[in-house]
Amino acid sequence: EPVVTLYHWDLPQALQDAFGGWTSPVLPQLFSDYAELCFRHFGGRVRYWLTMDNPYVVAWHGYGTGRLPPGVQGGPRLGYRAAHHLLQAHAKVWHLYNEHFRPTQRGKVSIALSSHWIKPQHMTEKNIKECQKSLDFVLGWFAKPIFIDGDYPESMRSNLSSLLPEFTEVEKIYIKGTADFFALSFGATLSFQLLDSYMKFQQLESISLRQLLYWISSEYNNPEIFIVENSWFVSGSTKRDDAKYIYYLKKFIMETLKAIRYDGVNVFGYTVWSLLDGFEWHRGYSIRRGLFYVDFQSHDKKLMPKSSVLFYQKLIEKNGFPPLPENQPMEGIFPCGFAWGVVDNYIQVDTTPAQFLDSNVYVWDIHQTKKLIKVDGVFTSKRKHHCVDFAAIRLQISLLQEMHVTHFHFSLKWSSILPLGNLSLINHTLIHYYQCFASELLRVNITPVVALWQPMADNQELPVSLAKYGAWENPETVQAFVEYAKFSFTSLGDHIKFWITMNEPSVKNLTYTAGHNLLKAHAKAWHLYDKEFRRSQKGKISIALQADWVEPACPFSRNDQEVADRVLEFDIGWLAEPIYGNGDYPQVMRAWLHRRNSVDLYNFHLPYFSEDEKKLIQGSFDFFALSHYTTTLVGWEKEDALKYDHYLEVQMINDITWLHSPSRAAVVPWGLRKLLKWVKSKYGDVPIYVMANGIDDDHNMVHDKLRVYYIQNYINEALKAYTLDNINLQGYFVYSFNDKTAPKYGLYSYVANQYEPKPSMKHYREIISNNGFPGPESPEVMCPEEIASCPECHFFRTRKSLLVFVSFIFVGFIVTIFFITYYSKRVERRYK
Repeated sequence: EPVVTLYHWDLPQALQDAFGGWTSPVLPQLFSDYAELCFRHFGGRVRYWLTMDNPYVVAWHGYGTGRLPPGVQGGPRLGYRAAHHLLQAHAKVWHLYNEHFRPTQRGKVSIALSSHWIKPQHMTEKNIKECQKSLDFVLGWFAKPIFIDGDYPESMRSNLSSLLPEFTEVEKIYIKGTADFFALSFGATLSFQLLDSYMKFQQLESISLRQLLYWISSEYNNPEIFIVENSWFVSGSTKRDDAKYIYYLKKFIMETLKAIRYDGVNVFGYTVWSLLDGFEWHRGYSIRRGLFYVDFQSHDKKLMPKSSVLFYQKLIEKNGFPPLPENQPMEGIFPCGFAWGVVDNYIQVDTTPAQFLDSNVYVWDIHQTKKLIKVDGVFTSKRKHHCVDFAAIRLQISLLQEMHVTHFHFSLKWSSILPLGNLSLINHTLIHYYQCFASELLRVNITPVVALWQPMADNQELPVSLAKYGAWENPETVQAFVEYAKFSFTSLGDHIKFWITMNEPSVKNLTYTAGHNLLKAHAKAWHLYDKEFRRSQKGKISIALQADWVEPACPFSRNDQEVADRVLEFDIGWLAEPIYGNGDYPQVMRAWLHRRNSVDLYNFHLPYFSEDEKKLIQGSFDFFALSHYTTTLVGWEKEDALKYDHYLEVQMINDITWLHSPSRAAVVPWGLRKLLKWVKSKYGDVPIYVMANGIDDDHNMVHDKLRVYYIQNYINEALKAYTLDNINLQGYFVYSFNDKTAPKYGLYSYVANQYEPKPSMKHYREIISNNGFPGPESPEVMCPEEIASCPECHFFRTRKSLLVFVSFIFVGFIVTIFFITYYSKRVERRYK
């Protein structure tokens, strides 16, 4: 379907030389003569005509600033005069077609108007009016005369006075209504490029097409809108995998669909700019916006389709974004015994003794000091210390009970338990507190899940003596960790059956030597537990890795897929492959580093394990624990230096249509399911726990909507992984417990020393109570209530056979005594 523009900045030079171009009043008639020729020759095959493209740029930058052809620097007065004649010329051509060609050719005529979108710096009446003025001075300059009343916007007439030409009443009537539809150009040439800063009136420019469409609909009486040009900028160095361009197109087309579906805007067509790379006016060849790549260096200017071609082609085939079956919510429930948990990096420790453990007696001085005064010589008896005496424990346990979780995950503080890094100084008070906390969790049927070490900002949460001398790069830290682990197993193992050696070690901050030692420390701690503690304590132990999903930015690009695979191996496989795989680092890592070292003369040394070390590390797990928060897009084309990883040769790319948190973390629920499938494909049918999954949110967000949405959809993807993909998923934990220890991530807010449940906590509790998302078709399963084990019962649990035998002997003894007594009495009566 041809959509033909009569004038796209290609004024014959003769008319510029003879008359001064569009500044002359003779141009409208000459343009009408040219249009008549085109209508006669091509009108039988053309249903959509555009008189001219972007008259704002022609008038303002062609005759005002001189930045574009014909390059006349005539200032505002000449620019407004050129625009005046452009409007007259357009109206003349529309009337020509309407009167002489429409009856036979049945086509439509309009003018392609370009616009930006502007938003206020602050939501004040003054700023909003300035935004309106900005749109009036650019789009309204031409749109209001044509679509409303034949005259310029009031804001222009009142601000420009004598600079702005005037239409006669006859001209106003003649210009009004001279468009059969609203032809819009957005982002192709004007926005962020050719809009003079003072025309923004100190407000902020935005790339929101949806809001612009709604504004046009409201301002110009809901016209039919045809988007005749739309695109954004891509670096001139980008070749065929133009992922950034794809996501701009996706955003604009998605916003167009939203404007139609949700805002009632009458959009009937959309056009991408442009078919192929070309000359971009004052930017030359420094940017590319074509769907087809042009090799400007080749003799024949070879054309090659870009990834955006495939994206746009498939979008057209589907006529938009139809719901994909894999993205539809699923009904169903998780198995009995599924672990529903919540995470707190470090529990709130308060070892202050309760007041009734003090034998002194106090009175309250209500008149003067307003303090407690000890009464000398008066004492009361002390009672035995109980774990519930710790007020902080009581509060945290009550909040967890309110949530209905079955598991609670937190980390011990190595640096506080063993301040010197060895057993020469032990914080017994803290250990007692941890014992109490774990036992109280068990008492209310909540299983403690405890990490021995989690890296934090201060010294990586290592004892100072270890952090000071190389941290994990020092082999002595390995043995120190094993000693610490043994002490923890001995002190807390009767209460804790679910151990994590290291929780979320950050590969971004690890050297290869540090990672090497960390793996050996984990493996030694695992074997220590396996040999010396598992039989008596009957727990399980593993490492928890951070595992965000990585997706190729161009789904059609083999190069992008290779990059995504490489990043996954460096981010997850680096620590996972030695433990869950073959006992050594991923081959992808070794091959990549070998290539970098040989080609670029770097010295990225990845250590080697001995055969004994491989055997030690391989298989040192009871389950696969992972923390997952978001999904990242990666590509191989370097487009944005600020988001390019030179080390891995990876370009980070953002899909601007994704939902994002205030910290710009992408909300991509299907990424969790893909990650779980990847883990299974790499490491087999290992039991998996999603040990942390959460999102930050703004304190001021109404109803906590983002986190509710996040939890709902990520758990639903976990259900699909369990049900449809047969992933051996054993548990799911939300991050995080409360805002005090993890600001903006908590299920409980913390304000003025008070914890308040957020709507997301109540929503999570409902999912836990339902064990998933039961529907009408879901079978009703009655799960037996699990009773958490108590340490005091351990003696009886491990000696059941002995207890049964003793009970049998005891009952037999009682029965024997009974019979002896009974028959003795009978014999005695008989002799009497």
